Amino acid sequence: MRRLDVQVPTPEGHSDATMHLPDGDGPWPGVLVFPDAGGARDAFRQMGDRLAGMGYATLVPDIYYRAGQWAPFDMATVFSDQQERTRLFGLVGALTKDRVIADATAYAGFLLARQEVTGSAIGTTGYCLGGRMSLLAAGGLGDTIAAAASFHGGRLAVADDPSSPHLSAGSIAATVYVAGATQDDSFTAEQAELLERALIDAGVDHTVEFYPARHGFAVPDNVTYDEQASARHWQALHDLYQAHLHGS
Repeated sequence: MRRLDVQVPTPEGHSDATMHLPDGDGPWPGVLVFPDAGGARDAFRQMGDRLAGMGYATLVPDIYYRAGQWAPFDMATVFSDQQERTRLFGLVGALTKDRVIADATAYAGFLLARQEVTGSAIGTTGYCLGGRMSLLAAGGLGDTIAAAASFHGGRLAVADDPSSPHLSAGSIAATVYVAGATQDDSFTAEQAELLERALIDAGVDHTVEFYPARHGFAVPDNVTYDEQASARHWQALHDLYQAHLHGS
């Protein structure tokens, strides 16, 4: 496994990112990882390494690149420290739907232009905020995304939100996998029902299910990390990508 520091040109500058490559000569299917609200950090670089070990050329971008050199968050205290919570929500608030799609287009184009990456479509996965971004990307990029996953993603289907991902279901070409957490107010059973109805109506191949865990279950430095649920998430990603990225 190799890890490279790269810069991804974007419509509003560039995103510092890491590329994670399997051992060997490749090329390999490409995967784009959308981090949670804590942003790109060592926990996600380790997850990128793991995806590379599964056989995927993986990109972990700095989703907050517009903020320049921002100070990392301590995931153990960020939501209890009012000043840090405010800073985090400021970064999150800048990621409008249009910006998410524009950035995802740049990230996907960067991946597909790399000699290490094969095919004409990539996979995405995202966590918390990144889960929402993963589905927005699937709706915005069409057949450039072959498989899109969301783990403990929030606000995936909000009836009165014009930027809600479920409203773009008709533009999704990817196979979609969504795993919510049973203890998570940001993605409720009502949202799951609305999302599933939108995906069914659009004819999207999909799975929407809940893991018996808390929000944040898949990310190792979250206080709510759940080893059993995380293992289930890795198996789900393996199955999704094995079925839909090879030969994409």
